[in-house]
Amino acid sequence: MLSFFGFRDSKNWSALMISGLVHAVLLGALGLYKISTALDIPVVSVETVIDEERTQEEFTQDMTLDTTTSENLSTQAGGVVTTSIGSAASTPISQTKIETSEALKDPEVRVVTIGDITIPGVGELNVDLGEGEVSGEVGARVEGYGVAMHRITQELTRMMRQQPVIAVWLFDASNSLKDDRAEIRDNFHKIYEELNIAQKQATQTGQKYAALETMICSFGEGVKEYLPKPTAELDAIKKAIDSVKEDESGKEMTFSSIQAMMEKYGNASKRTDRKLVIICLTDETGEDDIKLEEVIDKAERFSVPCYFMGREAIFGYPYAHVRWVDPEFGLAHDIRVDRGPETAMPECLQYNGFSGRWDSASSGFGPYAQVRLAKRSGGIFFMLSTQEKDLIGSAAHLERKFDDLAMKEYEPLLLARREYEASRNQNKFRQTIWEVIVALNPHAGFDQQLNLRWRWYPIDHEEFEREAGIQFQKGLRAMAKVDQGIKLLDSIRKLRDEEREPRWRAAYDLCYAQLLSYRVREFQFLLRLDQHRKAKPLPKDPKHNFWDLHHTKDMLEPDDEQIKATKVDMKLLEEQRQLAIKMYDFVIEQHPKTPWAQRAEQEKDWGFGVAFHSYFHDPKYDDEKYRQRIPKF
Repeated sequence: MLSFFGFRDSKNWSALMISGLVHAVLLGALGLYKISTALDIPVVSVETVIDEERTQEEFTQDMTLDTTTSENLSTQAGGVVTTSIGSAASTPISQTKIETSEALKDPEVRVVTIGDITIPGVGELNVDLGEGEVSGEVGARVEGYGVAMHRITQELTRMMRQQPVIAVWLFDASNSLKDDRAEIRDNFHKIYEELNIAQKQATQTGQKYAALETMICSFGEGVKEYLPKPTAELDAIKKAIDSVKEDESGKEMTFSSIQAMMEKYGNASKRTDRKLVIICLTDETGEDDIKLEEVIDKAERFSVPCYFMGREAIFGYPYAHVRWVDPEFGLAHDIRVDRGPETAMPECLQYNGFSGRWDSASSGFGPYAQVRLAKRSGGIFFMLSTQEKDLIGSAAHLERKFDDLAMKEYEPLLLARREYEASRNQNKFRQTIWEVIVALNPHAGFDQQLNLRWRWYPIDHEEFEREAGIQFQKGLRAMAKVDQGIKLLDSIRKLRDEEREPRWRAAYDLCYAQLLSYRVREFQFLLRLDQHRKAKPLPKDPKHNFWDLHHTKDMLEPDDEQIKATKVDMKLLEEQRQLAIKMYDFVIEQHPKTPWAQRAEQEKDWGFGVAFHSYFHDPKYDDEKYRQRIPKF
């Protein structure tokens, strides 16, 4: 059988065309792209997040684990945002859509011999990266709902002593929070025993209204109230909590729900001189955060502090994955949920070298929109740092709590999205990194041709050959775009020393290391497709019906035919592997005890080779009737 790297006509494609594609990838493509003229804006000074306006109370607090019922109702000053991340000053603006990149486009392909394929050498990519100054801080964490709810008890007690309070509890009704709702319900009696004592004490002063009235609600696609009106009756409150049902829509309209409660109770609370407080319990970001600035405006107008009990945002990535196992058939399903990012827009690659990212790595911070609302409204974002048993994906098992002192340097700025975008666009260093992130984004709405097939290759040889041919060409194109990303990052290397924010230096360092490694892995992908096509291996088990790819530390050595065609031997591949490792190590050294270092450690540990293994894929997964059983999280 002729190799993909051969020079004669093949049964399924033209070797001449493949030769041209490969040549375009690694020799010609570097000169085919223009950097957008928008990047020519002079570098402007960037204000550090350390300034004289910060209050001492904004520094990190770790909540204590004492959740026993209080007997003396001692309180502490509240209303300070323990996760006050960066500067919050901004104009209320709606979310802006991410624009497509003009920096990287598909390469033009010339028909030439495939033997011209090369990879830039170590000398061409040598780096000399600088260091910067320290700025920023980290928000508070809690080890469980009981701790957070105990602190909310203190907050409500403090406010009750000043004026009557209406507390609206908003429970995320999605399937993914099912276990968490049970824990919350079990802890509720503790805080309301304390609050009931405070309520009786405050009501004895002769107030017209009860010191604390509570409304229990759930939200999904809409808001559902479980009480006819806010009440001070503890038994009715407990019964309402037990009545919270799952919302099967799979939607989390978090900000619309908060806004609806403000509109319903905001004017009434002001008119009767009562304090409206909203407490939201959710493990997702909310898919309607386009309303964020509008909600912030209402929260400030009605003086409504918003408290969140939530999970950490996924590191530089909008999604996480939760596993659901069918109780009848035992089939596992990995369901995507919205959990990030920690910044107004992602500052990390959305690409893993073969497809869109598929991980659940912790960012160490709460989701941008929730933290910004908590900060601006005077509430608190409680970040639950305990492990989640159903959270899956690359990095789900890794440490989710980072060193507070180290993370203080890497605080994201909580600017409105449009303000954030305008600031980034005026800085060539940051804007170029953003252009690379957008151009190499394989998710819906971006360049989905970057998604190389990782699973479900046919066992049948002829079917495999057809599919492998398609993926081979996509792999060539992906290598071209990765090379262009490296080219763009090389063009701003000198600007790294001028960047004052550690977050952006870390973003540059990690992105650079990743692209160096992805280039080697994608070349290994091409070699493996070619080798598998020629070898025609049999599956390990006759019942197996598909081939999957997986990472391996062992790199495939090019055979004589491939070396002759590409001029790339194992020595050159090893040089490129060592260069990528060097850059991963640089990230680990420069940004220790942070998500950037954790990601670099993880990817370095993947290895640089890829290999096939056979497995059995249950046809039931593909049955449309069966798929209707899968819940929406």
